[in-house]
Amino acid sequence: MNPPSEIALNQTDPDFALRVVASARPTLPSCDGTICAGPFTADRILAHPALGAGIRRQAQALLALHQASPRATAPFATQQRWLMSQAGLAQYFRNDLAQPGSGVLAERFIAAVLSHGVASRNTAAAFVNEMLKYGVVRYVADSAGRRQRPFEPASATLSMLLYWLAAHLVTLDGFDGGARAVALDRRPSLLGVIHPAIADGLLASHSIRQPDGTFALFTWVDDGGVVMDRLIAGCAEPADDARIRTDVTSVSALAQGLNLSRTQLGRKFAAAEAMGSLGWSGTRGKSAMWVSQAFWRDYHAAQAVKLAIVDAAFAAACADDPSPMHAEPPA
Repeated sequence: MNPPSEIALNQTDPDFALRVVASARPTLPSCDGTICAGPFTADRILAHPALGAGIRRQAQALLALHQASPRATAPFATQQRWLMSQAGLAQYFRNDLAQPGSGVLAERFIAAVLSHGVASRNTAAAFVNEMLKYGVVRYVADSAGRRQRPFEPASATLSMLLYWLAAHLVTLDGFDGGARAVALDRRPSLLGVIHPAIADGLLASHSIRQPDGTFALFTWVDDGGVVMDRLIAGCAEPADDARIRTDVTSVSALAQGLNLSRTQLGRKFAAAEAMGSLGWSGTRGKSAMWVSQAFWRDYHAAQAVKLAIVDAAFAAACADDPSPMHAEPPA
């Protein structure tokens, strides 16, 4: 695999990110159905009849994760922070595989962020300090006194990441009846094997890094992803109508528990309404909101790209060491 600094960031080929993931192994396995029938491409996922229900369940799971531990999910509050987190976690897992307990040095994390063009040096350094302040990461034990102290994810952060991965594997299992999530549950250490390839794929994906339309409107503000998850989780089954009804009525209620004020969220909703992406079925603030088919498709297209990257990374891990993958699917 090419080192991160050699990944071309201006790729617009939708399959480029999948090739980055798959390049860790010369071939991917031909699964027998026990674990998976993938790996799925984004196009296959988008065309799958179980897509809507699977993505709604996934959105509900991610919302539950945020509600259970908003501080642990703070690194993922905006697109920029999410991408920085992916780069740092991949570096941590690779370092730990080479030398357990080695952690990550701030300067090397900053260099990785800069090499991917995700943020400036000052932004990356401030991000590390914030994560240390709130206990999302911690200094490696017995590193006191060193000129440069390495840091590592806190146990709660790793638990959150494991849950995040499991939520996506459950969605993929719903497409082919596989048992990816069962395999992860039986061997949680797979997280450290799978995640670096996921991060490489996400950081290499043009559509992930530069989303369009309403998705881009929300993804760069604090907890904007949580807002979109909530809207999609509350959607009725999409019909042929241009507008899909949700169970959300109040902007104020939606803003509660978020790192986003009612005023800020209201401005974003006004901009999205002007784009024709959402609105109210009746009186504003007293009736159900709707989202447009275009917004619904944009959200699901972004999830499909992410799920395809996750599936390719899982399949690559399966090819590397298939023995722990032979988990029986749930009855």
